[in-house]
Formats: sequence, structure tokens, C-alpha cells
Amino acid sequence: MHTIRMSSVLGMLLFITACVTINVYFPTAQAVEAADQIIRGVYGEEQAPAAPAEQPAPGSSLQLPDNDKPLLIGVLEWLVAPAQANADINIQSPAINTIRASMEARFAALKPFYDNGSVGMTADGLITVRDLNAVPLRDRKTVNTLVADENRDRNALYKEIARANGHPEWEADIRSTFAKRWIANAPAGWWYQEGGWKKK
Repeated sequence: MHTIRMSSVLGMLLFITACVTINVYFPTAQAVEAADQIIRGVYGEEQAPAAPAEQPAPGSSLQLPDNDKPLLIGVLEWLVAPAQANADINIQSPAINTIRASMEARFAALKPFYDNGSVGMTADGLITVRDLNAVPLRDRKTVNTLVADENRDRNALYKEIARANGHPEWEADIRSTFAKRWIANAPAGWWYQEGGWKKK
């Protein structure tokens, strides 16, 4: 009976360990922070200070005194802590830095087209010409070139971040994260796709 119970506990621990590995496989929170850092750099904004992590209040049901913690919780904390500590997104590589510099340099030329609504942000982390009629004839070739160059850099950025982190399979998750954060960090008045076109 004791052997069966021990096997059940070990089996449960292995299952939970597998779940922990899956949950931190793509570090979503760190990806959001990395995306915000890059996007604010492109937009020329000051970096927002990181919000302090909320700690459970003393006596909260979320916080147990060490001597009241069941053995299983202690083991889980031991398993989860290293996994969380190792979850990070590297956005520093020569290729990433080159792409970022290119995007930052291009932004001043793109901004007027964002502002007048002729260029909008797509749901897949790219941009597109939304209203060519809002672009003077003399600038139409320019805006098309800017959009094509920006999309080339964005595609390369998502791929390069995944590669720099040793997880090329993360590219779709990185793209999805950036797609949301481009919109979240954009100023009011810019256009984005969410089903149809919407003005922020």
C-alpha cells in the first residue's frame, strides 16, 4: 500500500514537472517586456519603469508560513523557481541590433502616414497601406517603399529573436506578441486591424 501511494506521488510530481516545463516553454511575460522595449525604442519613447511585482499581504491565503507548507508545495516551489528563473528573452544580438536601428531610423518617415491614417497596423505584426487616397500622389511611391521595408525588417526581427534564443519554433509566438504590443504602444488616432479597421 505504501509503495502504491509513493508511486502515485512520484507520478503526480512528474506530471506537474512536465506541466511546468510546458507553461514556461514560451516565456510570455518576458516576451511582452522585450517587445515593449523594442517598440518604444522604435517609437522614440522613454522606457516605462517596470511595475513592482505584487506580493501577497501577510496573512493572505496566497502566502503560507514556511512551517505550514505541505511537503508537496515545497517540492513544487523548488521545481518551479529554476524554471521561471531560466525563462527569458534575449533581444541582444548583432543582427537584432541592426534591424532595430533600421526600424528606428525609418520611423520618422513613417509617422506622418500613421498619423493621417494612410498606414495601419495589421493583426499579424506588420503594417499596410490602409488608405492610399490619403497620400499625395508625389508620396505614394515613398509610402509603398517604406511599408515594404518596414515589413521586411519586422519579419526578420521576429525570426531573428526566435533564432537568438535557440528556439526557431517560437517565431509565431513572438510575432503574435509583437502584433498586440505594436497596437498597445501606439498613440491615439492610429489605425489597426481587429476584424475590420479600428481607430485607436
